Amino acid sequence: MKPTDTQNPEYFHKVVDCQYACPAHTPVPLYIRLIAQQRYSDAYLVNWESNVFPGVLGRTCDRPCEPACRRGRIDEEPVAICRLKRVAADNKEDVTARLPKAGPPNGKKIALIGGGPASLTVARDLAPLGYELHLYEGEAKGGGFMRSQIPSFRLPDSVLDEEVGYVLDMGVVSHFNSYINSMNEMLTKGYDAIFVGCGAPRGRDLPKLKGRKEAGANIHVGIDWLASVAFDHIESIGKRVIVLGGGNTAMDCCRTARRMGGEDVKVIVRSPFAEMKASPWEKEDAVHEGIPIIDNHVPKEFVVKDGKLVGMHFDRVEAVYKDDDSRELVSTGEAPVFYPCDDVLIAIGQENAFPWIEKDSGIRFTSWGTPILNDDDTLQSTRKEVFFGGDSAFGPKNIITAVAHGHKAAVSIDLFCRGKDLEDRPAPMVNLVSQKMGIHEWSYDNDPVNDAREAVPLVELEAALSDRALEVELGFDASSAFVQAARCLNCDAQTVFTASNCIECDACADICPTSCISFVPPAPEEELRAKLTVPATNLEQDIFVSDPLPTARVLVKDEDVCLHCGLCAERCPTSAWDMQMFLYNTTKATPELVEIP
Repeated sequence: MKPTDTQNPEYFHKVVDCQYACPAHTPVPLYIRLIAQQRYSDAYLVNWESNVFPGVLGRTCDRPCEPACRRGRIDEEPVAICRLKRVAADNKEDVTARLPKAGPPNGKKIALIGGGPASLTVARDLAPLGYELHLYEGEAKGGGFMRSQIPSFRLPDSVLDEEVGYVLDMGVVSHFNSYINSMNEMLTKGYDAIFVGCGAPRGRDLPKLKGRKEAGANIHVGIDWLASVAFDHIESIGKRVIVLGGGNTAMDCCRTARRMGGEDVKVIVRSPFAEMKASPWEKEDAVHEGIPIIDNHVPKEFVVKDGKLVGMHFDRVEAVYKDDDSRELVSTGEAPVFYPCDDVLIAIGQENAFPWIEKDSGIRFTSWGTPILNDDDTLQSTRKEVFFGGDSAFGPKNIITAVAHGHKAAVSIDLFCRGKDLEDRPAPMVNLVSQKMGIHEWSYDNDPVNDAREAVPLVELEAALSDRALEVELGFDASSAFVQAARCLNCDAQTVFTASNCIECDACADICPTSCISFVPPAPEEELRAKLTVPATNLEQDIFVSDPLPTARVLVKDEDVCLHCGLCAERCPTSAWDMQMFLYNTTKATPELVEIP
């Protein structure tokens, strides 16, 4: 196996598992250290640089960073990354003076269709470059599906208004209550580029299920119903409610229904409970609020009597797994199960819908209804001046993915408007800085604590269910936030090895608390992984291999279990090891949006 190329920034980036897993590549350990120092405004701006909506995401993010967190390999519970982000947002000072402003006009005009996270991110990145930005949104406020599909008891309007406002205040021309009916018409308005970030606006239905038409007045598509609730078009629902579906939208529907008058609310899902698409914490919240989740039930019909919906019949199924890991839901052969209800909310998925984009517009689509794009980075459509991002690009994902698309699209639009090659993407900004404060001292706290992860405190259940606008989660206070931040292992403090300084004394291997360092003869990767002091079994994480040492051995470190504690560097008598802080920042269309002292 060849020596590891540590000059490639992606190597160390992958070692910072949380940041690597984040679609927007937010430097997670950096802002967590700032929170521990009570530098909340600085922590907020580190987040804002990457993910644009720290207050929103600190409450609603799907948290792809947390399953990747190295802390979860020690005591099973990862760092509370998402809720620490909220701590920074809730405790920051007024940061408006530190945010960038609109730049001098550059003569280019951009249309942004849809007021959600992808479009707002494009606007945030392009405004300082002097682009004239026109945002078109069908509703009365910006935010897109962050506003219409996330209930206010999870995301207060005040938080969303503040962070949307930061972007709109950068000189964006807002066209609210403006529905776009024709792409061809938009193409005649003189825009130099058009970004489509209108989401996946069509909720899936069950149009062929028996009784669907007859009971239509009491059957609602989940995302449309949530939007009607959010904009106060609906004030109540029946006492007995069935929610169909197993994703996060279904969890939002059932919890909202409880607050809208539903006394007997059930979630009924086709798949096994463990395989539901909803995040584990979303399911926990629903169960905490007294909502049963009934799995392995496939809807058979809506039962209508005297023209009124009275319930549903379901077929009981069991999951049968095949050799190729595919799953088939097979009926148990039992009699259909009847569940009474007054209303049904269908939350079985979303799909793209672009009825307003004409076939002769030059924009082509896949058979799945998604636009055909040059690639995942440029996000350029078959009509060269039209770009897509967020759910409208690849189907329903999440807010942080939409933000990541917005950053990429902003780079593409800027390159396009300047006549540059869209494939020539700017490299990320990276650095490595030694943390030495002395022979055995570091500029950061490198002692891995044993504190457990704490649950975020909640308001009393009775109060939560009686007020749809009351935020359920209270967030961490300052002392809890400090304890939770201290659980971070500082994975961005990289263990940097210089082979020419090594005398092969094995001191680092002896002191390593996880036995992740080994001195072994060189070999192919599979053989090398097996012969380490502790075999490196996680093939998704790299192993570090040094240049050959004087004895012809190589030093190998399993990055998967390294704690970044720095004991190897403290023990090494020749400074062959050093702890160096690694910062990886994906380059935006406007680099260095904020300055962190």
